[in-house]
Amino acid sequence: MQSIKTVPCSQNGQITTGINKMPKIGTKLRELRRRRDLGVRELAARSGISHSTISLIERDKMSPSIDTLGAVLDALGTTLPGFFSDLQSSLPFTPFYAASDLVEIGKVDTISYRVIGLDHPNRQLLMLHERYAPDADTGEEFTHAAQEAGMVLSGAVEITVGNQKRVLRSGDGYYFDSRLPHRFRNVNDGESEILSAITPPTY
Repeated sequence: MQSIKTVPCSQNGQITTGINKMPKIGTKLRELRRRRDLGVRELAARSGISHSTISLIERDKMSPSIDTLGAVLDALGTTLPGFFSDLQSSLPFTPFYAASDLVEIGKVDTISYRVIGLDHPNRQLLMLHERYAPDADTGEEFTHAAQEAGMVLSGAVEITVGNQKRVLRSGDGYYFDSRLPHRFRNVNDGESEILSAITPPTY
C-alpha cells in the first residue's frame, strides 16, 4: 500500500471536508478543456477517466477524488497546485484556515490527512494534519522527490527512514530527504497525530 502523500484518495474516493469553501471546480475545468480545443471524449481518452465522469465533474454534479482530478489536469497540461491556485485567485485572499476549511484527502477510519491551505495561491509546500488510528500503517516503504519534516503531536509513531527506525512521541520531530525509503506506523494504543510539511508539494 502506498502512502497518501504520493497517491491521494479520500474516505469515499472524493474530495471531502473544506472543498465547499472553494469555487466550483467544474466551470474552471470546462474552461481549461475548451481553451485547449478538446472535446470531452478526447479528454477522456487522454486522461483515462470516462467521458461521463468528466461531464458530471464539469457540471458540478460530482465531487472528484484528488487522483481523478489529477489525471484530468495532467491530460490538460496543468497541476493540482496550479489549478487550485487559479481557483483561489478569484476569491479574497486570507492567510487563515478554520478547522472546517481543511481538506480531507485521507481515510478517516485509518489514516486521515487534512491539508492546510490546499487552495493557497502559489503554494510551495504540502502542510498536513495527520491522524493515525490504532495499528494504522502506511505499508511498504515508499519514496518521492521532496523533503519532509514533522512533529508528533500526540501518541507514538514508529518512523522508518532508510536503514534507521525510531519511535517518536509527543514533541519529537523528524526531517529527512523523501527520496530515502520511508514508512510510518502507529504503535500507540490509541490514535496518534502528526503535523507535517512536504516541499515541493507532492500534489
